[in-house]
Amino acid sequence: MGSPAELAAAALMILGFPALMLAALIPSVPAFAAAAAVTYLADHYLHRKGSYLVNRLSKVRAGLSIRFLIRQLLLILLLARLGFADDLIYYGAIACFIAFYGLQAPHGALVTLIRNRRRMPVATRSVDLASRIRIPDAPPRRLLHRSAEKMLHLDLAAVAGILVSAALESAVAGFIGIGVTVGLGFLYVFTLVPYVRGRKIPPNAETVLAAVDDWLGEYRPETVLYFSGSKDSAYQVNMWLETMEQLDSKPLIILRERAILNNMAPTTVPVICVPGGVHLMNLDLSNVRVALYAANVGKNIHLLRVPTMKHVFIGHGDSDKLASVNPYSKVYDEVWTAGRAGRDRYAIADVGVRDDDIVEVGRPQLAPIQGWSGVPEGRIPTVLYAPTWEGWDGNPGNTSIVLAGENIVKKLVKADPPVRVLYKPHPFTGTVSKEAGAAHRRITALVEQAATERAADPRFTVDAAAQTAAKAELARIEARLAELSGKGSGSVKGDEAEATRDGLVDPARHEEVARLRTEWNTAYWRSFPGHEHRVITGAEPRLYDCFNVSDAMVSDISSVVSDFIASGKPYAVTDSAELGVEEFKRQNTAVRAATILANSAAELGELLDAVREPSADPLAEDRKDLKRYLLGPDEPTSIVQFNTAVSNLAIKAESRNVGQESRAAAGAAEAQPATVPGPRVAVAGDDVTA
Repeated sequence: MGSPAELAAAALMILGFPALMLAALIPSVPAFAAAAAVTYLADHYLHRKGSYLVNRLSKVRAGLSIRFLIRQLLLILLLARLGFADDLIYYGAIACFIAFYGLQAPHGALVTLIRNRRRMPVATRSVDLASRIRIPDAPPRRLLHRSAEKMLHLDLAAVAGILVSAALESAVAGFIGIGVTVGLGFLYVFTLVPYVRGRKIPPNAETVLAAVDDWLGEYRPETVLYFSGSKDSAYQVNMWLETMEQLDSKPLIILRERAILNNMAPTTVPVICVPGGVHLMNLDLSNVRVALYAANVGKNIHLLRVPTMKHVFIGHGDSDKLASVNPYSKVYDEVWTAGRAGRDRYAIADVGVRDDDIVEVGRPQLAPIQGWSGVPEGRIPTVLYAPTWEGWDGNPGNTSIVLAGENIVKKLVKADPPVRVLYKPHPFTGTVSKEAGAAHRRITALVEQAATERAADPRFTVDAAAQTAAKAELARIEARLAELSGKGSGSVKGDEAEATRDGLVDPARHEEVARLRTEWNTAYWRSFPGHEHRVITGAEPRLYDCFNVSDAMVSDISSVVSDFIASGKPYAVTDSAELGVEEFKRQNTAVRAATILANSAAELGELLDAVREPSADPLAEDRKDLKRYLLGPDEPTSIVQFNTAVSNLAIKAESRNVGQESRAAAGAAEAQPATVPGPRVAVAGDDVTA
């Protein structure tokens, strides 16, 4: 339902309509005007906030148009109750609202037509289509953004004028308002007409697809990262962007949903978003030799059908979850895992993935994770609590947040000697389970309350000058980032067609953004005391940044644990399903060097002891061995291993294609009929006496 303010606005809007009816029946012009103002303002506020309630009202036949129509009908009722039924203003109001609603159809049709014609069959980023096809500017945003709401609100002039006429018993104000409403309605419609004609509409799908194929023929991509999913899964493709930028072969990213494109992080790698399966299958991808898949989804079949490239499942994490041994993985030519653990995981699961088809390539994304040699002197330890979400199947072992989360946080904030707590929940937390959502809110409150209490504790000192400087630096960096992204400079991002046309990435700007984000991260951690407990949500700071400022972590069975192992720092994992330590370790490779927590979190002391005294940490060597087993060797680096795997598979694909061409050529030669000498037929001019 949203925030308390949204709930209050929704209540006012819902109650406003009975109040309108009551004011019309009494009748009372001031009461009607007050109730109308409340419904207008509440409706506008809820739309501006994108409230869930507004979206649901349309499902129960109480959508935006109906609400405006009801308000206008009640205004007609008010006029009748006031005795204006035989006056010209009464008939003028009826004619106005009929004409006004008559304009809704062409307005809605034009808006829909403009949006459909400007929706590209293929949307791109970092692809030069502007030199190949003409893509006109998008219509002004004010014309299309929330267009239905804007059109309907043009009735304000008529409603206000009619109410003034009713109060003053003079038709002048009413007819002025009616003229303004109808005139503006016609003007809005006629303003949209040019954008469905001539040079203001983008090329048709055939022309756009031909331009994309022309670009593909010139660029000749060799390695493709293919991804399909919901907008919430954009992080799964984002984690591979830096790796794609470091490939030795020419990279390309193919997306299947516009929502993913809109939520994807900036990259210098060319990106093509192809929502239509037929369009994808008709693209010229003849130069591609390796296709990488970050998720097992049904739409993968549209590229898997291409035999001229080799197909690889690279996933979006490496953990002991069942998703890491999905039987679907049999469809790929190879499955790439981080280390030996992934290979053994498939062997144990026995889901049909052959050992010969598994390649260990490390985890290139883990390069930013820093190692650890103990807590620096003078700083209290930092413990990161990063639970995963509840999952779709209701398994209590998925997340610790419901059964153990509060116990973990309570023990950490009360630890003596003290530690700092960073709480970074999974972004999906609470999307399926109400209990998980409620637990998350309670944990957030615990951390924030502990932070408030620590701020008042005289034992913890604050360097106010350093924090002020860091905050100023943050503001400077954020202003520059906003400038680089086009925000804060008066420009507004265009629609899909315009974004495709102008989507070329400036490498220098991209590098500056990357540098600024690194500087932002440094300034962020300096902008508050090193002892302050913190709840961290949203994209920034990133999870790996949290790893680097932490000295230990508590989490659940997920790729977060496998990634954290790259740091070599102590960690704990919660056995929320209460399998028992031995069984839990047997089932989950990544916890074999972890402190295992029961839901009571009674074992947290062992983790904190390892942080405070690394030399006495009994699991230190186990973590080193486990890191090699899960993530592979440190040398050669993971990106080198990854590039080698891409190169080797490209050679296999090319060998297969050459073999197919050779067989086809041989078959054609065998099918060619042999030439047999025969008697010559005489033709005119021959010397038959010879």
